[in-house]
Amino acid sequence: MSKTEKSVLCDLKNTDPYSHIFPAVRGIQAGREYYCAMCPLGMIPKLFKFNENSLPPKIRSQRLLNHSRVPAISKYLTEDPKNYVFSSITASIDGKATFQATQATGPHSKVGILAIPMTATVVINDGQHRRAAIEEALKAVPTLASEHISVVFFIDGGLKRSQQMFADLNKNAIKPSKSLGILYNHRDPLTNLCEQIIEKVDVFSGRIDLEHDSISNRARDLFTLSSLYKATKAFLDVKQKNSVIDSKNTALAIRFWQEIANHMPQWKEVIKGKLQPYEFRQNYVNAHGIALNAIGIVGRALVTEYPGNWQTKLTKLDSITWLKSNKIWEGRVLSSGNIHASNRSLNLMTIYLKKELGITLSTEEQTIESSIVNNLKA
Repeated sequence: MSKTEKSVLCDLKNTDPYSHIFPAVRGIQAGREYYCAMCPLGMIPKLFKFNENSLPPKIRSQRLLNHSRVPAISKYLTEDPKNYVFSSITASIDGKATFQATQATGPHSKVGILAIPMTATVVINDGQHRRAAIEEALKAVPTLASEHISVVFFIDGGLKRSQQMFADLNKNAIKPSKSLGILYNHRDPLTNLCEQIIEKVDVFSGRIDLEHDSISNRARDLFTLSSLYKATKAFLDVKQKNSVIDSKNTALAIRFWQEIANHMPQWKEVIKGKLQPYEFRQNYVNAHGIALNAIGIVGRALVTEYPGNWQTKLTKLDSITWLKSNKIWEGRVLSSGNIHASNRSLNLMTIYLKKELGITLSTEEQTIESSIVNNLKA
């Protein structure tokens, strides 16, 4: 311990002897002091307590804990302990905290030791699910206790102040798009596969929107990354996140989308400039993510039923009229001429494509298809 640290701890003797001690940095926001400290994960469950579950929203300082979210966060922490990343927890101290700087003036006047009495109440303004996940993770991997998470401490200004802090911290938070979340998830083998598909399937190369979940009217892209990801996941029947995808399935997925592209003339016309992207999206069903997803689902059934000659079965796609004006789509994936991207629509489109490609329908699927056909006749 340095002379400076010893001096700081001596000055802290005037504080409550039963205190949590943290190295911290002091800052100013909105005229108020606040502190950023490094907190061992092992201390998180002890420092932050939950006692608001029985209180009505008006007198709570945060939302109720959603227990269903906790296992996934905890699993993320325990399954990849060498690469996990946790953002700061934000909390308010309801009690007399003491900060002692290492120096009275200069740059080090903002660096020092923060003492929080053990009798103080520390309320989480943002991060209660991380806190709960850390508690669960510590049970499975106790060695995580010595690792740290940054905690931003504010001095409590009362219930209204805590509620306002929660609102302010969350009102401008924007969840990243699914496509961007997929693109940046380098641990997911399916993300890596989609990148290979984009690179090796000519119609997708440079024509997949990697950032957004919907495509603007004038954009030159064919589909979004999230749509391709979802369709490929359906094709390979990937059930669990981050499942291993072997070289055989990788080659199969790339070959599948290459073959599909050979039977989608509109896709190629867009690439060649013969069909404008906005006209494609405006007039064709196979310009939309629901069609891509249905094709992925049908592809799974196709390679399962016809493992030796599934490619030849795809020639039947050539006879399908993908124009929205084709009455077969109304009531199936269209509602008053507009795409209706629901699970029901996806199911109905999948059944139709299965029938057209000669894939055996289940009894339930046959009943559904007969009902749709009868409605169209009526």
